[in-house]
Amino acid sequence: MKPNLAHAALFSALLTATTTPVLAEPEKFVVDDEHFSMAFEVMHIGYAPVIGMFRDIEGRFEFDEEANELSSGTLIFRSDSVFTNHDKRDEHLRKPDFLDSKKYPEVTFELTDFETTGKNTGTVTGDLTMLGKTRPVDVDVTLNKSDKYPIGHKDYTLGISAEATIKRSDWGMTYGLDPELVGDEVTLRFGFEAIKDSSFF
Repeated sequence: MKPNLAHAALFSALLTATTTPVLAEPEKFVVDDEHFSMAFEVMHIGYAPVIGMFRDIEGRFEFDEEANELSSGTLIFRSDSVFTNHDKRDEHLRKPDFLDSKKYPEVTFELTDFETTGKNTGTVTGDLTMLGKTRPVDVDVTLNKSDKYPIGHKDYTLGISAEATIKRSDWGMTYGLDPELVGDEVTLRFGFEAIKDSSFF
């Protein structure tokens, strides 16, 4: 007896539907500003590093955890929120010699590429804009933990560490380089939690 062609076609369609993988959509995350640290470190006259931070930050990104792919992201630092635990130094850092906060109130980092380097590590490439100049920066990123938060908001949360090294002179910040009162290389370290949230997009 000849097979029913309609039944054969239906079976083929069902088989294709069940064997074709369903691609997950990237999830949207917002940085928890209560659990965000961004520290910088720069050498002072060769004696010891000065360690500071920015205290006013916001950020968001899209991440497909299953595929381990970061598709977009933005971090914004308020330049006048710089803090090094020394009032006069902080005032100087806000002036045109360094961050020029009145003219450039924000330092931004916009993701342009992401490369996976391990099970929970990757390299983020992005455009860092500071003092009106934009240059690419590579940031080494580690996903420390991803789970439903055990307290407080109890939303799904990512915990992330990241680090990069830049030369401030690449953005035209040259005060104190000759003689070298303030080092050119600046190490940036990030640690933050990001909460799954589609409402902010």
